[in-house]
Amino acid sequence: MELDKLLQQVTNFGGEDAWVYQIFLVVFFVLLANFVLMRVIDRLHRRFESTRNKWDDAFICSLRKPLKLLVWVVGFSFAAEIAKSVSDAAIFGAIGPLRDVGVITAIAWFLIRFIKAAEQNILDAGHAAGKDVDKTTADAISRLLRISVLITSALVILQTLGYSISGVLAFGGIGGIAIGFAAKDLLSNFFGGLMIFLDRPFAVGDWIRSPDRDIEGTVEAIGWRLTRIRTFSKRPLYVPNSVFANIALENPSRMSHRRIYETIGIRYDDVAELDGIVNDVKAMLQAHPDIDQSQTLMVNFNAYAASSLDFFVYTFTRTTVWTEYHGVKQDVLLKINDIIAAHGGEIAFPTSTLHIAEPLPFQPETELNRS
Repeated sequence: MELDKLLQQVTNFGGEDAWVYQIFLVVFFVLLANFVLMRVIDRLHRRFESTRNKWDDAFICSLRKPLKLLVWVVGFSFAAEIAKSVSDAAIFGAIGPLRDVGVITAIAWFLIRFIKAAEQNILDAGHAAGKDVDKTTADAISRLLRISVLITSALVILQTLGYSISGVLAFGGIGGIAIGFAAKDLLSNFFGGLMIFLDRPFAVGDWIRSPDRDIEGTVEAIGWRLTRIRTFSKRPLYVPNSVFANIALENPSRMSHRRIYETIGIRYDDVAELDGIVNDVKAMLQAHPDIDQSQTLMVNFNAYAASSLDFFVYTFTRTTVWTEYHGVKQDVLLKINDIIAAHGGEIAFPTSTLHIAEPLPFQPETELNRS
């Protein structure tokens, strides 16, 4: 009622053509209100930045653009009401519902921005505290909350526009069956992504590989339909989420240790030194600072090969970092070579020895010429 009285007073101001000036004044005041509000928000933002609490920063940053939209929605609806008072056009009948839709949109926009900012705050707080925050789970929860806000806002808007929500939900139940058959692959990818978020076989940043498919690389992003993997050739690989429900998957990023498993052969001439070499190699590994002694450690003579006496080395490094592992492995292999050399032995390579049962009789060149 107070708004109607105010509109009547404004409309009666200035004569027949005064509504144009009145609308101009409304737009001017909207611009002025936006300017003042943005200045206030900027000042609050600077003050909040000086505090340790990050949630007030997230609130004020999320509020900026939706608040500006809200001011414009209210201002334009007020200007439209002024124009409606001097015109009987049917289009002005939609002022109220459109204003309500604008307000709901502004609130939903604020909530979506705040959820996104809250997600980033949680991740930053975890990293600052030295905690291992699961980015994939945080992203999944954030997406679900944003989708919930969007669906709720859409239902409220439909209710505001005069549509029955119960009818919409009933139609959605019937139409959902048809959509489910038509978009079977899309839904399977969606639920595949949901299973990834719930089971968490891998996360963003993990190195994964599949022995069933030609899939290997680092996970860059997990979406609701696709997962983006950066292969070691630096090419992006886009895998539908439904694929992960039907394949075996390895996650080397979560390994506890890296294994060194090598077979080394020495010459048959060094058979007398074999026992000492094996014992010294095992002692070297037991004293190596980068070898985990709590894991299986084996050094044993293994096979009589065609050109060598083979013994194998089976052990695990403490590090799981790929580059550091290869440094440790190189050091172990070089020390094994030094041990073999210290015993006067040599590492074997493929050779062949020709044995002749009886020596051939010597024939002078003259006899060969006669024959």
